[in-house]
Amino acid sequence: MKLQRNNRLRASVLGALVVSGALVLTACGSDDNTTKDNGSASAKPPVAAGDVKCDDAKGQLLASGSSAQKNAVDLWVKNYMAACSGVEVNYKSSSSGEGITLFTQGTVGFAGSDSPLKPADVEASKKVCTGGQGINLPMVGGPIAIGFNVAGVDKLTLDAPTLAAIFNDKIKKWDDEAIKKLNPGVTLPSTAVQAFHRSEDSGTTENLTKYLKAAAPDAWPYDPAKKWAAPGGQSANGSASVASQVKSVDGAIGYFELSYASSQSIKTVDVNTGAAAPVKASGENASKAIAAAKVTGTGSDLALKLDYTTKAEGAYPIVLVTYEVVCDKGNKPETLKTLQSFLNYTASDAGQKLLIDNGYAPIPTEINAKVREVVKSLA
Repeated sequence: MKLQRNNRLRASVLGALVVSGALVLTACGSDDNTTKDNGSASAKPPVAAGDVKCDDAKGQLLASGSSAQKNAVDLWVKNYMAACSGVEVNYKSSSSGEGITLFTQGTVGFAGSDSPLKPADVEASKKVCTGGQGINLPMVGGPIAIGFNVAGVDKLTLDAPTLAAIFNDKIKKWDDEAIKKLNPGVTLPSTAVQAFHRSEDSGTTENLTKYLKAAAPDAWPYDPAKKWAAPGGQSANGSASVASQVKSVDGAIGYFELSYASSQSIKTVDVNTGAAAPVKASGENASKAIAAAKVTGTGSDLALKLDYTTKAEGAYPIVLVTYEVVCDKGNKPETLKTLQSFLNYTASDAGQKLLIDNGYAPIPTEINAKVREVVKSLA
């Protein structure tokens, strides 16, 4: 009880333990990682107790994975633990790659990832999901912001080919002609471009490179992947570290979830998609892109296919969806009720509304209704 009280106090002060991305169940080690999201993790009051259905939840639920959803999970954990006495939820913000590895090794019961399970991961999951397999439940949507720090430049527009050239070490200076052409009237310095990328396997990286490959195939020759493939640039571990580097280095540019840009007051790039006007990174604009996603998974699996080449007005194309990865069958009996209770809250109207308020995008209503049904069926 003392441990539970201490952890509950720590959660209320720091805004709970966090995401990017993967929540893990019962048997993995935890590591608190507590950056704020938009400054709101500690500022917003808990939701009404009636919004959380504790049911038969009890004990400890451990979580680990993607840093992309960290700030959303911080809020969810804080509210859930405030409503459900005697239940402890820990979230370790690491990376999608680590979350999936832990899941398929059987050391976690619930992981989060910014990209769906690969066929090999599904096959490996059958060893830990007795009588079942790992499935993808889309839970958090949002824009991948392109943050920049160029002295004297407050507004910047880039398109897919130019972003690809920057991150592929082809554009070296901020006054490059390609950047000037997209920013008439903006005085661009000759400052060297300092591009930052993730050092570890990352679903955020995979989604960014899916966009670059789809929207600028001639400028981005690499296959989309969690591991960064392009030459040059500098690396940092986790979205929080990439954002910190961008904020502190003149000439820097990097990618991370919008909540990190908001919390650190980092300026973000508007993307020229070919629509009538460049599109800002926002939860609302990301929702317009995610709403066109198609379910490609079968059965209980709800993996989505996103359109990274959209030219729809106001649709921000560099988006990700974070999945909570869980066994459809074969979950640990001692934590199954807690798993269902927590995911029921995150997929609830109240849980999804928190995403809108904090720089993320809710999962489209039709898809989210399917998520709720699958959570009820977990065994």
